[in-house]
Amino acid sequence: MADVDESSLADPATDPAERRFTAVRGCERQLSGVRPQSLAERLADLAGDAGRAAFDLDGRSDVYGDGIVAALEDRVADLLGTDAAAYFPTGTMAQQVALRCWAERTGNPLVAMHPLAHPEVHERHAYAQLSGLRSVWPTNAPRLPTATEVADCDEPFGTLMLELPLRDAGFVLPEWAELQATVQAARDRDAVVHFDGARLWETTAHFGVPLREVAELADSVYVSFYKTLGGVSGAALAGPADFIAQAKAWRHRYGGQLFQQWPAALSALVGLDRELPRLDEYVAHAKTVALALAAAPGSRIHPSVPMTHQFQFWLPFTADELNEATLRQAEESKRVLFGGWRDSAVPGHALTEITVAGPALEWSPEDIAKALTEFLLQLG
Repeated sequence: MADVDESSLADPATDPAERRFTAVRGCERQLSGVRPQSLAERLADLAGDAGRAAFDLDGRSDVYGDGIVAALEDRVADLLGTDAAAYFPTGTMAQQVALRCWAERTGNPLVAMHPLAHPEVHERHAYAQLSGLRSVWPTNAPRLPTATEVADCDEPFGTLMLELPLRDAGFVLPEWAELQATVQAARDRDAVVHFDGARLWETTAHFGVPLREVAELADSVYVSFYKTLGGVSGAALAGPADFIAQAKAWRHRYGGQLFQQWPAALSALVGLDRELPRLDEYVAHAKTVALALAAAPGSRIHPSVPMTHQFQFWLPFTADELNEATLRQAEESKRVLFGGWRDSAVPGHALTEITVAGPALEWSPEDIAKALTEFLLQLG
């Protein structure tokens, strides 16, 4: 085996990302998120029992979207109850293709979406730069638009895009009847409806209906494989067969027809097997975690009762102070409560996003209270 050039390796003492990886990976308990894995651990997981249960690992790998990629597409279409699905290497590409295809079909380049929606905030306005589309905002409120707002929108949009949940507003969702009414309001205007469902998997507990029934409301749905399911990367776009055929043509034009994608596809299948059945449990425990964290002096939580397994949490310190305290606690106690912090629009408060997943289920309210007290002592 060739020697490793140690000069090429990151130093935890000087590299913040490497320090976080080393500190969190070394923890015995973790409240938010999941334990980061090394490359070797990730490969071993995919090659082990979980990978073999998800797909025949003794067969050949995929070539330009057949094999395991096609199997994943079929699995997603079945889960969502759609005619077909197309695998995409990124959710950004899937979103752009979906909006472009609907604009071509409706002859209308105007898309109604929220100002906090992913294409507005995290995709460098690719829908406008690459496809010449425009957006209109039915509401500026930090929630999904209501049926009345959609009906009263003063521009004739052809597509309504709804992000479920709306992440940057706090992973918020409407009630099921409200969502149905909003979709119907778009239909009454002869518009199509696209769901940005990057985190759609975890909405069923809040809506109280099966995943297929949620997806059935929309004309097309995008889902992510890494945000909730723990996949390596990738996304899928699901909808009618002719729409997906059109989307696959644009996927090729956008550079998404990769030669082989088996690591991402296999990890997605593992996530569907391992994480999807547990999401309702995560959502239920998120309410317990939020209540325990709310005891911190000066803290804020939004939503006050989480609607999914994720929510926003503020503390009255700077992001630098909180990030340092997080890592010190991880290094010294082998327990980590939080992911990264960032300064926020709330004066004097920094924000982190809490993700309740498998590791958090081991934490009781008393465990959280004790670790939270220790954490606050780090801040003086």
